[in-house]
Amino acid sequence: MQDNKIITDAKKYVNSILMPLENLYYHQYEHALDVMTRAVYLGEKEWLTNEDIEVLALAWLFHDAWFTIQYENNEYIWAKIAQNYLKSKFYSIEKIKIIEKLILSTDPNYSTPSNILEKIIKDSDLDNLWRDDFFLKWEKLKKELETIKKIKIKAPDWHHSSLDFLWNHRYFTNTQKNERSEKKKENEEMLKGMIKEEWKNVIEPNY
Repeated sequence: MQDNKIITDAKKYVNSILMPLENLYYHQYEHALDVMTRAVYLGEKEWLTNEDIEVLALAWLFHDAWFTIQYENNEYIWAKIAQNYLKSKFYSIEKIKIIEKLILSTDPNYSTPSNILEKIIKDSDLDNLWRDDFFLKWEKLKKELETIKKIKIKAPDWHHSSLDFLWNHRYFTNTQKNERSEKKKENEEMLKGMIKEEWKNVIEPNY
């Protein structure tokens, strides 16, 4: 699906509000574009209409806009920013409601998506966990959390929590299952190897 005017304008708007946030190393404008691209791809693979794919794309462009207000407990803020912007563009009220619901479904506690749009938005959100750039992206997230929360996360703790996250995650669309399962296993095995080496260094310190 090619960008239309509403998506092109939304990109410019989201970029303008995310770009000044220098302490975001992971949730940047590029991340919003990355996730949007995967959502559009999954939408096409799952045979959605162009209208549904447009809704998905807009939901994902706005899914990080809440960082302008606060870092956590913010799904409602995402939805409100999207609602206000799209209303100013005289976008369909019915579509805005769908976009709001999609944004709210990205809450980690929202574990059971109720339709194909929600399944795609859940899968595309965490797509980089199952790619070659997983470790690069995940380190950026670690740096972002350390900067914003003013804490230091030790590598073993980060790797353990990352592995737990991968183990507890599941896919929702057939496309994601078919295309990412093998790489997911590879990333899990690499994390296990890192943890094993870190544990070995604790048991047998290198003086």
